[in-house]
Amino acid sequence: MSLEVIGVGWGRTATNSLKLALEELGYGTTHHMWEVAHNMDRLGPLWHDALDGSADWPAVFDGNRAAVDWPVAGFWRDLADVYPQAKFILTTRSADSWYASLSETILKVIDKPENSPPAAVPVATLARRAVMRSIGDDWSAEVLKAKFNAHEAEVKQALSPDRLLVFAPTDGWAPLCDFLGQATPSTPFPRSNHRDEFFSNIDDID
Repeated sequence: MSLEVIGVGWGRTATNSLKLALEELGYGTTHHMWEVAHNMDRLGPLWHDALDGSADWPAVFDGNRAAVDWPVAGFWRDLADVYPQAKFILTTRSADSWYASLSETILKVIDKPENSPPAAVPVATLARRAVMRSIGDDWSAEVLKAKFNAHEAEVKQALSPDRLLVFAPTDGWAPLCDFLGQATPSTPFPRSNHRDEFFSNIDDID
């Protein structure tokens, strides 16, 4: 099995909604940080190895046809080479709204991973490494918003239009299904992982 769809949008750009949408379209379990969180025994060491520069991508994505969110989005250039037939989706929103969401969720967790619920500490520690690979250690608003915009610009420049869809959940099913060559579901496009749900998911890690 090989990855067919790869999300390059950073966390808090509706990556969980995209995960649910891809699963509804038949791609099976889509790799996402929440999947990592609930499979740390297998995936934790593999992702730490990847962050150390020794990635085993077939092992990381064993059983997956699609992958989104961090840590995936931090390795998009590597994955574009490893999976040359894969299509890429850049989930997007304004830099201002992204930073507002990030600062109230992910940054609160990775700032002090040891303050997470005990079962979630290994996940938070891995998330800190993965996220900082993309955003660095200066978390001031203007710096992070600039990095967010630079990331989007870099993706758009590097990936050809036939491989890349720039997508927001408000766009609905049509552009996503057209891009992937899938029939459009009759159900509403998934909306998930608002801030309260984010922390509830942290608490549910066991």
